[in-house]
Amino acid sequence: MSNKSGLIIGLVAIALIGFWAMNFYNGSIGLNEDVTKQWSNVENAYQLRADKTKNLVEIVKGAADFEKETLTEVIEARAKATSVNINANDLTPEKIQQFQAAQDQFSGALSRLMVTVERYPELKAVKGFQDFQVQYEGMENRIGVERKKYNDVARDFNTRVKRFPGNLIAGMFGFTEKGYFEAQEGTENAPDISFK
Repeated sequence: MSNKSGLIIGLVAIALIGFWAMNFYNGSIGLNEDVTKQWSNVENAYQLRADKTKNLVEIVKGAADFEKETLTEVIEARAKATSVNINANDLTPEKIQQFQAAQDQFSGALSRLMVTVERYPELKAVKGFQDFQVQYEGMENRIGVERKKYNDVARDFNTRVKRFPGNLIAGMFGFTEKGYFEAQEGTENAPDISFK
């Protein structure tokens, strides 16, 4: 084999690797944008719930003898949940867990508030509260749907940057694994139901 043939083969190999790297990069950029867009949808769903809850808190405050401790829990959990902000370019598993923990705490406090309200028929009769009750289930469902969609696009992205040979150059381009939303701890266990 002559030097000229070896040079041509070498240049072809370099060109093929270059085209592959360019294709990997461009495809990864597209998937990363999908993750960023879906993260925005997740944040919007949570923000809607936080905004609506702010109105609910004002309605509940009007009930003079309402349990202040429960209301305080909701107010504090809402403040914490809305203060946890994650940059869409830094959706690491640890950051997603931090965000999810704050949101789960808010969900728990809000659920306790909804259960506590059952003991206050005068509050349940308030139109603003009735509207919130109707919207609450829809908001929680939307959050679940948006989280699932986020996990789907994050899985597609993670698969791309972890699969060989892309994993060899993903880090060079700044592509790192995205975190997932996970089920709340204990949701894998069926609740005990007793009719005594």
